[in-house]
Amino acid sequence: MTSEPAAVEALPYPFPFDPAVTALVIIDMQRDFLLPGGFGALLGNDVSMLLKVVAPLQAVLEAARAAGMMVIHTREGHRPDLTDCPPSKLARGHLDTPIGAEGPNGRILVRGEAGHGIIDELAPLAGEVVLDKPGKGAFFATDLEHLLRNGAITHLVVTGVTTEVCVHTTVREANDRGFECLVLSDCVGSYFPEFQEVGLKMIAAQGGIFGWVASSADLLAHLPTPAVVN
Repeated sequence: MTSEPAAVEALPYPFPFDPAVTALVIIDMQRDFLLPGGFGALLGNDVSMLLKVVAPLQAVLEAARAAGMMVIHTREGHRPDLTDCPPSKLARGHLDTPIGAEGPNGRILVRGEAGHGIIDELAPLAGEVVLDKPGKGAFFATDLEHLLRNGAITHLVVTGVTTEVCVHTTVREANDRGFECLVLSDCVGSYFPEFQEVGLKMIAAQGGIFGWVASSADLLAHLPTPAVVN
């Protein structure tokens, strides 16, 4: 007899949660988006707005690892020759240092450069999936769906940046493919507070049209407390 999955308190109603069929997806927690000198800062954004999610996301990541959940990290970026970067994307922002140009953390949004890498606080462990994507959504031009299907994953806990762009795009893509998504409100971030607020409301609106929204504390109540290493 199988036990019923846990029910995480969420909007618009409780989210069924079974770690065995749930993956933690951490979207684009990269230096290019979170640290000075990266693409986010060069667009004129206050990167400190995104740094707020690091501590709660660390706690969720540690708990997910302790529970044996599949963990997937994504990175947005392009081939060094930029052949996978559309001209329309290259032209956005009218920047003096556009995608592919040299910045303080190496070539901007280019795979293999320091800025493209995930911040140290959330560095992937050996065996965790690191998925490189050329676009906003984590399913576009990647093998994410195959990884999830092969792992018998049906539910996603979605975190990362930014709420209204890569997080929203990924959740919408997942929803169209039949995956159930829980977005953690304090583990996703935007450069714009108004986008953060509305972006979260849009996910859970109309009975959960794209998914569910909860706090990290709501999820952590159903995950093991990681062992403290002295």
